[in-house]
Amino acid sequence: MQHQENTQPETDSTTAAAADTTVDAAPEVEAVAAEEVVDLAAKNAQIIAELEAKVAELQDAFMRAKADGENIRRRAQEDISKAHKFAIEGFAEAMVPVKDSLEMALKVETPSIDSLKEGVEMTLKQLSAAFEKNRLLEINPVQGEKLDPMKHQAISMVPAEQDANTVVTVLQKGYNIADRLLRPALVTVAQGK
Repeated sequence: MQHQENTQPETDSTTAAAADTTVDAAPEVEAVAAEEVVDLAAKNAQIIAELEAKVAELQDAFMRAKADGENIRRRAQEDISKAHKFAIEGFAEAMVPVKDSLEMALKVETPSIDSLKEGVEMTLKQLSAAFEKNRLLEINPVQGEKLDPMKHQAISMVPAEQDANTVVTVLQKGYNIADRLLRPALVTVAQGK
């Protein structure tokens, strides 16, 4: 039994010694853990600051892109508005000399028939040049040309010595603006033989 008593105190003293070591080591472990927590918190704060800076940068870039998009849309609307408003400007510029020529012809005190005819021919040349410049093209079918309902409007059918549904006479020229029909040519067409 005595042996057991000796063993008991040794165990108690070993446990006490270990407890003293743990108590002594606890402040050191707590200090290291606290430093690690502080370092981790500092790193996290740095990462958060970097992320917030990146968010601010992206938000600024987004706002700038949005503003640029709105400016482009606004400028496009202004351009469309100006195009509608001034679409006829080029044609009007080409027509002003024609009007000037007609006004000058009316100012002549004693015009002769030859001078009037010459003036009208020159004015017609100016008008034709203005039409050509603005892609306003004549539709003037020749006799015998097949009737094209996309460009010609038949007013009447007349007996003629040519194939049926061909142009006999042109009563009024038609006009295209670029590839779009402005007015069809008014024509008479041949009846079937």
